[in-house]
Amino acid sequence: MKILLASSEVHPYSKTGGLADMVSALSRALARAGHEARIVTPLYRGIPERFPELQRADWRFDLPLGDRHYQAELFSLQPEKNLTVYFIRQPEFYDRAGIYLEDNLSYTDNAERFIFFSKCAAHLARYLPWRPDIVHVHDWQAAFVSALIQNQQRNKGWGSPPRTCLTIHNLAYQGIFPAPAFALTNLPPEYFTPDTSEFYEQLNCLKAGIALADCITTVSPRYAREIMTEECGCALDGLLRKRKDSFCGILNGVDYSEWNPDTDASLLKTYSATRPAGKAANKPALQKELNLPESKGTPLFGTITRLAEQKGVDIQLGALEEMLSANMQFVLLGSGSAAYERGYHELARRFPDQVAVRVGYNEGLAHRIEAACDFYIMPSRFEPSGLNQMYSLRYGTIPIVRATGGLDDSVIDLKEDPEHANGIKFQEFSSRALAKAIRKALALYEQPELLRKFRHNGMKADFSWAKTVEDYLTVYEANALPTRRTRPGWQNAGRVH
Repeated sequence: MKILLASSEVHPYSKTGGLADMVSALSRALARAGHEARIVTPLYRGIPERFPELQRADWRFDLPLGDRHYQAELFSLQPEKNLTVYFIRQPEFYDRAGIYLEDNLSYTDNAERFIFFSKCAAHLARYLPWRPDIVHVHDWQAAFVSALIQNQQRNKGWGSPPRTCLTIHNLAYQGIFPAPAFALTNLPPEYFTPDTSEFYEQLNCLKAGIALADCITTVSPRYAREIMTEECGCALDGLLRKRKDSFCGILNGVDYSEWNPDTDASLLKTYSATRPAGKAANKPALQKELNLPESKGTPLFGTITRLAEQKGVDIQLGALEEMLSANMQFVLLGSGSAAYERGYHELARRFPDQVAVRVGYNEGLAHRIEAACDFYIMPSRFEPSGLNQMYSLRYGTIPIVRATGGLDDSVIDLKEDPEHANGIKFQEFSSRALAKAIRKALALYEQPELLRKFRHNGMKADFSWAKTVEDYLTVYEANALPTRRTRPGWQNAGRVH
């Protein structure tokens, strides 16, 4: 198949979170499975300097955006066989210090920036000599592609356009703008109604995608069920229920070429499920790096996260306040809310021998935290898929998670399956419940045989993209090639039960 993926960020070129990792890993898995995958994404500041092999394509965009026209250029590179990445060069929109925001403030022209990006993606889908079978768009930043393609089929003579698939990575981020922003789409008025993109008299980009994409996926089976409820549906649950026959959840995979303790160059000592002894050497190395007392016998907990309410950092602060009276250490790598940053820095000030905080993101340090820690804490209020709990499992670091979304789909608690248990779950979103889970972790640490079993189970778990890509191909084929449904039952693709 020929698949065009449209995403506002793609690792290793741009990244703010799991979206970039997922699109990169999915496209590579498709390519390695023998399919032709191409990605379109903006050319942000710094990419040309870091990737000098970029090639300027013989292609220019001149597209309307409301009552103005904007020009852009196209660059490309081919990181591996069957995979091409296209970059939209429009310096006014994308040559900035951040991707979506700067100094914790969203760019005021994000509607213009990403509606223009959607138009470029739709334009490529129509006019590239290489014609995709399906266009797979990701989150609100590319969600208008479906509407643009549909409109061009109806009104502008596009006789046989590709079908579209929308993946919702986080329903909480919908791309909502004042109603006048709809004019930027240059679409007819029927695309701004309560059945399409109008949302309480505002423009909702993600809603347009949900209403008009041929099929919709999200990044875990449980999250698919959760967001069809009023509690978790962010006011779009009714529309999602309406589209339920075209909607499924597929748990994200892990790119084990990047996250593999057996080959990880960031680690002091590599290790694997069959050679687990090397893990122990990474703990004192990280303790030394972060200026904590070196102690192999002290349980080490870690978190790598955005410091945002969704991630449960508020209840984590409360739980740590209670639990740091025990013999334990905690390390944090992350950034976000200034108030939460201050809260963690204050903990580190008060407990200098137990808490280390690093604000920002450092890829190598993230790998070392995953390898060195005994336990990894993810107390999310909601978590569409989550990747760090799956990284932790492969690194033999036992995840402590709230049972929500992809965390519930990927971690097995002792109560659920004693033989295959690999983590600790808690239900109630509270500091008290998380503190209780941490106490369970401390008790587990005192049982070496059981601890080794948990670690071994985690390291043997398989969340590889080689498996997950089959679920996406099921969805693609059922929609792009409706007369050749070689993979029946696509609504049940990907651990949706």
